[in-house]
Amino acid sequence: MNSSGDAHFKLGVVARAGSWASRHRRVVLIGWIVLLVGSLGISRAVGSNFSNNFSLPGTESQRATDLLQRDFPAQAGDSDQIVLHAREGRITDPTVRAQVEPMLAEVARLPHVSGVVSPYSPAGAHAISRGGQIAFATVNFDERANVLPQASIERVISTAERARTAQLDVQLGGQAIEQAQKPSIGTATLVGLLAAMVILFVTFGSFVAMGLPIVTALLGLGTGIGLAGLASQVIDMPDFATELAAMIGLGVGIDYALFIVTRFRENYRRSEELQPAIDGAMDTAGRAVLFAGITVMIALLGQFALGVTFLYGLAIASVLAVLLVMLASLTVLPAALSLIGRRVGQRSRRERATAPKPGAEPRGFWVSWAQLIQRHPWPGAVAGLAIMVVLAVPALSLRLGNSDAGNDPTSQTTRQAYDLIAKGFGPGSNGPLQVVAALPHAGDAAAVTSLATALKQTTNVASVSPARISPNGQTAVFNVYPHTAPQSAATSDLVNTLRHTALPPVAHATDATILVGGQQATTIDFTSVLSSKLPLFIGLVVLLSALLLLVVFRSLVIPVQAAFMNLLSIGASLGVTVAIFQYGWLGSFFNVEGGPIEAFIPVMLFAIVFGLSMDYEVFLISRIHEEWERSRDASYAVTRGLASTGRVITAAAAIMICVFASFALGDERVLKLFGLSLATAVFLDAFVVRVVLLPSVLELLGRRTWAFPTWLERRLPRLALDPSPAPAPAGAITGDAALETRA
Repeated sequence: MNSSGDAHFKLGVVARAGSWASRHRRVVLIGWIVLLVGSLGISRAVGSNFSNNFSLPGTESQRATDLLQRDFPAQAGDSDQIVLHAREGRITDPTVRAQVEPMLAEVARLPHVSGVVSPYSPAGAHAISRGGQIAFATVNFDERANVLPQASIERVISTAERARTAQLDVQLGGQAIEQAQKPSIGTATLVGLLAAMVILFVTFGSFVAMGLPIVTALLGLGTGIGLAGLASQVIDMPDFATELAAMIGLGVGIDYALFIVTRFRENYRRSEELQPAIDGAMDTAGRAVLFAGITVMIALLGQFALGVTFLYGLAIASVLAVLLVMLASLTVLPAALSLIGRRVGQRSRRERATAPKPGAEPRGFWVSWAQLIQRHPWPGAVAGLAIMVVLAVPALSLRLGNSDAGNDPTSQTTRQAYDLIAKGFGPGSNGPLQVVAALPHAGDAAAVTSLATALKQTTNVASVSPARISPNGQTAVFNVYPHTAPQSAATSDLVNTLRHTALPPVAHATDATILVGGQQATTIDFTSVLSSKLPLFIGLVVLLSALLLLVVFRSLVIPVQAAFMNLLSIGASLGVTVAIFQYGWLGSFFNVEGGPIEAFIPVMLFAIVFGLSMDYEVFLISRIHEEWERSRDASYAVTRGLASTGRVITAAAAIMICVFASFALGDERVLKLFGLSLATAVFLDAFVVRVVLLPSVLELLGRRTWAFPTWLERRLPRLALDPSPAPAPAGAITGDAALETRA
C-alpha cells in the first residue's frame, strides 16, 4: 500500500471495523469495560447453575440408574466409604467402637445421605478385614456424585474426620469424595499468565507492547466467563467448564493479539504512519485472526455431534471464551493502538542500531532458517514426518477408561482410603460393580438365588454382597467385588463377561431384566458412545475446516495438507500421552503412574488441538499466500512467509505451551494429562509441523500448491484473508529476481 488513500480504498470488512474502532476508541474501550463489568456483575447477581449432569440415554448403566431411581431411590445414588484403621488393637475393640458409632450415626443424619451401613451391623459384617484392623462403612447418597452439592459432601468429610485420633485413622473414598477434592486451576492460570508476560516482553522488548495482548485477552476472557456463567442457567454446564474456557481463551486471546500487534509493528516501522499501519495490520492479520477463531469454534462446537450432554456445556463455555477474545482482538487492539501505537511501534535503541537499511534484504535467524529449508526441502519433509509418525505409534495401543483413586496423590484422603481397602480386602473392593435386576414377580426368591449363584461362579468375582430388595419387591441389587482394581483391563473384561455371557442365561430362565451398572460400567458405556460417534465428529470438523480453507485460499492442496498435518499433530500428542500416562514412561519424572486414558481426553484433545493447529496454519499460510499473490513465485512466497511469521508463531506457541504446561504442575492426574497433552500438541505443531514439515512440503510442491480449477473458482464465494496486492513500486525486486539477488 503506497498511501493512506490506497489503503482505505482496499480495506476489507475486518479492517473497516478496526478503522471504525480506531476513530471511536473511547466508545470502544469504555464499551468493553462496561460489558466486562456488566457480564460479571449480572452473572454474580443472578448466580450460576453449574451441574455435572452426566447421563448416557439408552446405555445399560443409565438404564440401571433409572430403574433404581424408580423403584429403589435409596440405592440410586453413589455409595462411598468411610475407611477405619485401628493402629493399635482391633476395629471391634470397645474403645474404638465407642469412637466410630456416634460418628456414623451423625453422618447418617446429614443432608443427601440416605443411609449408612456400619461394619458393626449384620449387613456390614463383611466390611471388617480378616486381621480386624481395617474396616469400612458404606455411605449411601440419594444422588449420583456428579449432581451432589459440594457442601453436602464436605459435611460428610468433616464429620468423619473429627473421629480421627492417634489410635484410629479415618479416611474417605468414593466418587463423591473424589468430586469434592478436585482442585481449582486458578493458580495454574496465574502461572501461565506470568509465563506469557515474560515471553511477550522478550518478544517485544517493551512493557507497553507486552501489556497490550494481555489486557486485550483478559477483557475478552472476563466477558466470556461472565456470559458462560449466565449460560449455565439455560444449559447443563459442568462446574469446571469456565476453568477450561479460561485456559483455552487465555491462550488463543494472547496469540491473536500477538499476531496483530506484530503485524502492526512491521507496518509502522516501514512507513511510520499510524493509521495506515493499523489498517494494514487489521486487513491482513485481523482477517487471519477472524478465520482462525471461526475454525477453533467449529472444532469446539463439533462436540455436539457426539450426542453426550456432558460435553455440550464444555463446548458452549469454550466457544464463548474464544468468540469474546477474538472480538476483543479485532476491536480493542485498533482502538488501543490509535492511542499508544507510536510507543508500541517505535524501535528501541538496540533495534535502531541493528535495523537493516531501507531497501536491504531482511536478515536474522528466521531468514536463514527459511533459506535452509528452501535448499534442503526433502530432508526437512522426511525428518518432520518421521518425528511425528514415530511419536504417534503408541496411540495405536490407546486404552480408554477411568483412572481410579490409586493414581491420586498419596496425600489425599481418597488415595489413603484406596490403599487401606486394597490392603484389607483386595483392590476390587475399591470399585464394586452394581448388578440390578427387575424381578418378574415381587420378592421372587428363586430369581434372586439364581442370579446370586451365577455372579459368584463368574471368573474374577471375589465376592458378592447379599441382595437388597426394593420396598415394592420389584428390584434386587447386588454389589459385585472383582479381584482386580477398578481401572484394570480385567475389570472391564468382567463387565463385558457379565453382560454378554454370564447373565443372559439367568435373565432368560427367570424372565428378569438384569443390568450391570456402577462406575466401571458407566465408563465402558461412555467410551462406547464416544467411540461410535467419533468418526462423525472428526469428519464433520475436518470437512467444514477444509471447505473454509478451500474458499479462502483457492487451493486444492492447502485443505488436504491442513487436515493431514493437523491430524498428525493430534496423533503424535496422543502417542506421547499414552507413552507417559498409560505405559508409565518417564512416570517418575512427571509423578504419574500408568493407567487408562480418560475417555473424554481424546475428544477434547481433538477439538482444541485441531482448532489451535488451524490457528498456526492460517497465520503461516495467509502470509505465504499474501507473498504468492504479490510475487507469483511459489518458492519466494514460502521463504518470505516463513521468515516473516516464524518468530511470531513460535512465540505464540511458547505462550500456549506455558499456559497448558502450567496445568501439569499440580498433583491432579486429569489436569496433568490434559495440560501435558495440549502442551505437547502445540509444541509439535509449531516447532515441527509449521517450521519444518509444512514449508518443506510447500517448497517441494512449488506452484502446484496454488493450482485451482477455473470452473470451481467461478462458483465459489470469495473470502480472502489478504487484501488485493498493491502494485509493486517501480524498480522493486520480486519473484525469481529477488531470489537471485539474495543468492
